[in-house]
Amino acid sequence: MVAPRQPCPCGSGKRYKSCHGSSRGDRTVVLRPFVDRADEADWVALREVVPSAIAPLQLKDPAYADRTVTLTTVLPAGWPGLVRSDGSIFVALQTPRRSGDLARDLGQVLSLALETTPGKAIQGIAAAPDAPRIQELIGDAPVTVEVLDSFSFWIEGMSDDTGALQSAMESANASIVPTERLASVEAAYWCRIKDRSHLRWSMAQDEDAMLDALARLAAPRELGLGEGTKYIGAFRANGLLIPVWDLPVDMTAADLEQPAADLAGRLAALLAEPRKLTSDELRARSGLLSRQLTLN
Repeated sequence: MVAPRQPCPCGSGKRYKSCHGSSRGDRTVVLRPFVDRADEADWVALREVVPSAIAPLQLKDPAYADRTVTLTTVLPAGWPGLVRSDGSIFVALQTPRRSGDLARDLGQVLSLALETTPGKAIQGIAAAPDAPRIQELIGDAPVTVEVLDSFSFWIEGMSDDTGALQSAMESANASIVPTERLASVEAAYWCRIKDRSHLRWSMAQDEDAMLDALARLAAPRELGLGEGTKYIGAFRANGLLIPVWDLPVDMTAADLEQPAADLAGRLAALLAEPRKLTSDELRARSGLLSRQLTLN
């Protein structure tokens, strides 16, 4: 039981009574909405740090075998979902929560889209505590993420007047952050922001265990990804850590493949043999926590 004035366990930074403990919607907070999926880390990355990407989804119900469903990062005007004129469906991850369970919110959007007239956007919906979670509607196979360098998919296949969508797309394209997904490790995304490059790596391992492992590397200064790289902190989102490294501006995603694979191997070895941290490692862990930002 969470007291009304305590911090909300969703990590928003608000008091529980002003967040998921309010009278609005479902009060149950699901800290890791995608924990039962093998591709949990990618779902969290697509929601939190990837600007434009798509991933096809497979519906479980054979009655909808002819329907095409695509998971995406964001849709114009913040629409939670879109049904194109050909009946194909897009479900956006980067939309505000309507309940304490993001997976149920997404399941609600997909359910509505399956019954929506083609050519319509899904918008203006309230939380539905009895809606299915998206895991109940789609297959378990990990998604294949395609990172895009624009939002042109917003208007592809749209038969109606696309003037407003064209304008929204051009505006969004102007602010898009160049991003690439690494191939050597799971859910790690290189990006270039102004005069720096970064690696943002969504990690599905237990948060406390991963912090311990990171601290064991940070204490002897072995948490880098090569010359000129620096660990600068982590996001905390949907129950996962998303560590971030600062990189030289000319360091590409291809340059990171081997260093990231090597670091993943070292972290896996440390996670497989947990132990009590030394005093130096505890100090390093405190330093890591001080550079951690909660996104939701």
